[in-house]
Amino acid sequence: MLIFPDKRRIYYLATKEEKELWINAIKKAIGYASLHDYYELGENLGKGKYGLVKKASHKRTKKECAVKIVQKKALSVRDLELLKREIEVLKVCQHPNLIQFFDVFENQDYIYIVMEVLIGGDFFSYLHERNFIISENRARELAHQIANAIYYLHSFGIAHRDLKPENILMVSRDEDSPIKLVDFGLSKTFGPTETCTEPYGTLCYVAPEILMQQPYDKSVDCWSLGIVIYLMLGRHLPFDSQDDKEIGRKTIYQDISFNHSVWSNVSADGKDLISKLLIKYQKKRIKIEEVLDHPWIIGKDTNIRELRRKSNDMGDKLLQFVAYSNMNIEKI
Repeated sequence: MLIFPDKRRIYYLATKEEKELWINAIKKAIGYASLHDYYELGENLGKGKYGLVKKASHKRTKKECAVKIVQKKALSVRDLELLKREIEVLKVCQHPNLIQFFDVFENQDYIYIVMEVLIGGDFFSYLHERNFIISENRARELAHQIANAIYYLHSFGIAHRDLKPENILMVSRDEDSPIKLVDFGLSKTFGPTETCTEPYGTLCYVAPEILMQQPYDKSVDCWSLGIVIYLMLGRHLPFDSQDDKEIGRKTIYQDISFNHSVWSNVSADGKDLISKLLIKYQKKRIKIEEVLDHPWIIGKDTNIRELRRKSNDMGDKLLQFVAYSNMNIEKI
């Protein structure tokens, strides 16, 4: 049976052999491929937002990967739209701190998304296992990786719009594991001067302009980054409550505070960056390029500082892209 958008046709063949020949010829003509032709599925890795995640390996190369298996009938029209948006972002973006996309397969019942396998769990669990106590240098390193990834996305006009520890995965269980941003279902592509008012994000991490339903742009990711850095250094969220309305009120009206005793051990540069990221008025909030140029982020890395200065002096857009989207300059 061939199913078209507005009709279907049933064809009959004399033998099974003829049937297989026709099916294979049609698959080749339409570019059809089955996940099971290329990948061997293994044990469950967990449940994602849209379905089951299984470990897998490529049949020819034996390379390990993760396969997200999504049952289409379990999705609403809106969910399907968000899932396809995530796939499109993953196809475009290839960065050391973004989860790597390998392939996608679809049939009548399922969508299979093939990605790299990450075994370290999410960043919130990483912090929780350490009682939210990590060194300032480790926090700086992680913040730099997140900021590099945001700069890369923003260079393509893409805002993540749901940046939070649960959407940051650790590559491994190692103490110094790098991170990868995941879950691009709520992401949006902005034009140079475009804004929107869609109410997306997670309450404790969402920018005040979204809560107030004001037009916003990619800078909402910088606010969320500020919340994540505050959590890393302060061991608690700046605007938190058991009541959602109170969280919203604090986010919109309450100034951030460094009064807790833990902040006495945090550098002035660290607190300065947080203060600039968590400015309520989005037009005055620090931009992602300025985050990456901030003394707390760069630290003593003279190679990065010099390459970024050189790229800005020359006005070389490609060199700027390299300098700001990668923290391992010596490896380029």
